[in-house]
Amino acid sequence: MTSLSRELVFLILQFLEEEKFKESVHKLEKESGFFFNMKYFEEKVQAGEWEEVEKYLTGFTKVDDNRYSMKIFFEIRKQKYLEALDRQDKAKAVEILVGDLKVFSTFNEELYKEITQLLTLSNFRENEQLSKYGDTKTARGIMLIELKKLIEANPLFRDKLIFPTLRSSRLRTLINQSLNWQHQLCKNPRPNPDIKTLFTDHTCTPPNGPLAPTPVNLPVAAVAKPAAYTSIGAHGPFPPAAATANANALAGWMANASASSSVQAAVVTASTIPVPQNQVSILKRPRTPPTTPGMVDYQNADHEQLMRRFRPAPSVEEVSYPAARQASWSLDDLPRTVAMTLHQGSSVTSMDFHPSHQTLLLVGSNNGEITLWELGLRDRLVSKPFKIWDISVCSLPFQATMVKDAPISVSRVTWSLDGNFVGVAFTKHLIHLYAYTGSNELVQRIEVRLFIRSNRSCDCNLIYISLLMQVDAHIGGVNDLAFAHPNKQLCIVTCGDDKLIKVWDLTGRKLFNFEGHEAPVYSICPHHKESIQFVFSTAIDGKIKAWLYDNIGSRVNYDAPGHWCTTMLYSADGSRLFSCGTSKDGESFLVEWNESEGAIKRTYNGFRKKSAGVVQFDTTQNRFLAAGEDSQIKFWDMDNVNLLTSTDADGGLQALPHLRFNKEGNLLAIATADNGFKILANANGLRSLRTVETPGFEALRLPIESAAIKGSGSSAVNVSPVTPVNCKVERSSPVRPSPILNGVDPIGRNAEKPRPVEDGIDRAKPWQLSEIVDPVQCQLVTMPDSTDSSSKVVRLLYTNSGAGLLALGSNGVQKLWKWARSEQNPNGKATASVVPQHWQPNSGLLMTNDVLGVNLDEAVPCIALSKNDSYVMSACGGKVSLFNMMTFKVMTTFMPPPPPSTFLAFHPQDNNIIAIGMEDSTIHIYNVRVDEVKSKLKGHQKRITGLAFSTCLNILVSSGADAQLCVWSIDTWEKRKSVPIQLPAGKAPIGDTRVQFHSDQIRLLVAHETQLAIYEASKMDRIRQWVPQDVLAAPISYAAYSCNSQLIYATFCDGNTGVFDADSLRLRCRIALSTYFSPAALSGNQSVYPLVVAAHPLEPNQFAVGLTDGSVKVIEPSESEGKWGTSPPMDNGILNGRAASSSTTNNHTPDQAQR
Repeated sequence: MTSLSRELVFLILQFLEEEKFKESVHKLEKESGFFFNMKYFEEKVQAGEWEEVEKYLTGFTKVDDNRYSMKIFFEIRKQKYLEALDRQDKAKAVEILVGDLKVFSTFNEELYKEITQLLTLSNFRENEQLSKYGDTKTARGIMLIELKKLIEANPLFRDKLIFPTLRSSRLRTLINQSLNWQHQLCKNPRPNPDIKTLFTDHTCTPPNGPLAPTPVNLPVAAVAKPAAYTSIGAHGPFPPAAATANANALAGWMANASASSSVQAAVVTASTIPVPQNQVSILKRPRTPPTTPGMVDYQNADHEQLMRRFRPAPSVEEVSYPAARQASWSLDDLPRTVAMTLHQGSSVTSMDFHPSHQTLLLVGSNNGEITLWELGLRDRLVSKPFKIWDISVCSLPFQATMVKDAPISVSRVTWSLDGNFVGVAFTKHLIHLYAYTGSNELVQRIEVRLFIRSNRSCDCNLIYISLLMQVDAHIGGVNDLAFAHPNKQLCIVTCGDDKLIKVWDLTGRKLFNFEGHEAPVYSICPHHKESIQFVFSTAIDGKIKAWLYDNIGSRVNYDAPGHWCTTMLYSADGSRLFSCGTSKDGESFLVEWNESEGAIKRTYNGFRKKSAGVVQFDTTQNRFLAAGEDSQIKFWDMDNVNLLTSTDADGGLQALPHLRFNKEGNLLAIATADNGFKILANANGLRSLRTVETPGFEALRLPIESAAIKGSGSSAVNVSPVTPVNCKVERSSPVRPSPILNGVDPIGRNAEKPRPVEDGIDRAKPWQLSEIVDPVQCQLVTMPDSTDSSSKVVRLLYTNSGAGLLALGSNGVQKLWKWARSEQNPNGKATASVVPQHWQPNSGLLMTNDVLGVNLDEAVPCIALSKNDSYVMSACGGKVSLFNMMTFKVMTTFMPPPPPSTFLAFHPQDNNIIAIGMEDSTIHIYNVRVDEVKSKLKGHQKRITGLAFSTCLNILVSSGADAQLCVWSIDTWEKRKSVPIQLPAGKAPIGDTRVQFHSDQIRLLVAHETQLAIYEASKMDRIRQWVPQDVLAAPISYAAYSCNSQLIYATFCDGNTGVFDADSLRLRCRIALSTYFSPAALSGNQSVYPLVVAAHPLEPNQFAVGLTDGSVKVIEPSESEGKWGTSPPMDNGILNGRAASSSTTNNHTPDQAQR
């Protein structure tokens, strides 16, 4: 049903309610399934009308729709059963048991048996769990509270629990407005018409007698002029309604809402909003005629929610402004002091600050170069010029463009919100995507080349990039680029001269193509409100459109002030929308929009001079606006239309300077006329520039490393670290990837010498490895009741909420510890400063896996936790068991051996789908809901030891005891690639190999007893490796990323734990076994060591270890330190071109030598 039809149902429901047709109201609610009336539901539950309760529910859900629905029906039928027992009506109870509750036995047979046993009791309160059951009324009230929670949590009831806000008698009002319109179209309108029916259109009878009605078919222009129509008033069948109308009221807002001739005009004239006459033409260009005249068919709920935010409203002149509120800030909050002037070398065209490193600035230039600056050091960390290798292999249209020697400039540089990626758009065909890997390096991941003609590609190589593939896309320049997260997937949105907006995934695959603009698209602004993801776009004809991530078309279409180039931005908190632009005549406009009404809320004053270009602007602190005009920066308070202040920054700015605030709003970068830029700062900004520490930025001095992507339609990304920027690569020598071993790059990428730091910054002290050898050096807590020498801790998980810790022992028993809220732990999260509770249900049940007939010494335990922490799935050589985390009861079992399961992983997008690694080397894709193996994957030679999903790359990576890594497509479950891990010479391919994705979903941690390695997952290229040596020479027992993927925690078979920098695989901190145990405890048991490690899901510096003696310990840095050591400098351990023997480095073996 269309969204407008859905709204019509709500109008009818309101009408029925107002007319007191109670039964009809609830019948329509049920049959339409649009609105669940919780009040009515409560009344029926409290009255015990169970048949009506279930009948009403079936309009919205069925018993087996999902676990919430199943629980809802179960609670209702259980209550009905208990009430029958309470009345001693055993016959009725048996009927309910057999007829209503039997359906649940297939899911939980034990529970059904327990319910059946209640029949044998004279009073079911003799059952311990029902001992507190009171009277019927109280029990119904308690159950109702639970039912309301389940209904609110059930996705099937989403958006169905709140009736839309409507003015009273809305349907009557619409009919009156329609009658007014019909009366206005009468050829001989009478002043007091007598309307007797709604079944036919109204026409006034001529004074000379009735005539056959003349069909009305007026051109739109004939009815477009504003006019005040006289209300039919008391002569109509309903009370009077305001009827001032305008034929083109919605025309500028709903370009898709089009139908021909006066029928459409009749629909849109129900509004009172005047709009510019130039929007009438939109009605003449219907896109998709609706199936029903006047009803527009929008095909998803997101559109409906989006349109609520862009409804017509009074014009600018009609907007009323609240009184200006008292300012709680001063001018000193604005960054107006010139802190530094830096020379870029070419005119600055775009800038963007890193979202978390507040002094890290990315700059794009007119010569196509991008530069990464550390402002605290006034240092150019990375510079990447624009270059093309061997243009002869490029497509002919692209060659023709380049032969003309047309300059290529940067049109846009931007960081992703998490700071992990950099996007660059160029004025000729291209975008680049870089991955910023923490504080160590900027690695180019993807280059998407945009060429003129479809279905043509070339194999042009930029210097330092090997084997590039291109994707055909925008014709001409790329005017803007931004990052977005539709469906929780990081994407790139671009727009260009070809009038298109395109959405790309990180592999260069095109996801969406938005068509509808009639002029080159100038800018884009992706945003989201609640769960709705959308994109604003502006074109150089002044049109603004909004798009959802589908292929239906734009949802709104209206004019920007000035009707030319406009940029749109949201305030930092996403609550306020602004736009700034310039007309062809040079007049500039800065405005705030009222999103809910689609009108301009306020227009800011202060632009004085006509501009020869387009004014740039930015927002900051949810408080200020800034725009560059007339070689000045002008500032406004968001709540005041008058200019607040301005500055020329000591002169020398561009006529229309580009500008950018950092996230904190204490620094402002502005472009100068002499190919540079200035940094303005407030007091806090000046302080942040002065307090930059030298060591933290020595590690930043790495050049850009490159990678390649596969062409359109492929999801592969190829990361190939190569030579430094200042080295040349012969064309005849393809650039080969060489992994970095133990954090040391044999090629010596850090070729640039550190520049002297200005303004008295001290030299860095010699770096030392942090070593923790005593519990007083950190925070440590041992889980109560955890030590059991007969059962090693073989698997360890934090709950996703971060408030609990779950351990699986080698005996198949799981233990759960929870942290409660207290004065010492107000947030109730896991912490090493508070001892948690060993949690068990009142029943005393243990979560024990099926181990009947299992040799526990040979079993491979496995475990996985649902996203909402409600269920845990595990196995220990026997059947896989699904446990309820609240009751510890086994909900179901499946996959009985042989072969036994060895690894479990929930599908990231569907908790009903589980990937199960098996002892026989296969992987089963199992659907729990239907109890069916959907696919069986074969590719390994020995048991499966690891599984990891990447939603970004749409792949599953598996690892096995055969030292092989396999890549599988999530869509088809076909194997894409298989690669062996690089083992030391003479080492047999045995031992468990584990895999885990970085938070960017592209890099992959591979842990084996012989090594830690980082792979680029789309091509499975190994880019780093560390092997045990020196103080950490024992085999690795386990490894895991921290929650932010900045650290790697690794445990070793000699009892040590290492904390590594995840980007460089350099050791930051060593935690000795003596930290966990006293000397006395160690003297009696030297063989104990951590077997498994788990990282806290929210605290990056907290982790837990499970040891061979059965104990579990949570550990954090001391409060004074706050972190695990510091990142070692990039030249640490290098001596005469070789790696010195140290605890952090080892002599590097090139990748080629290992093959």
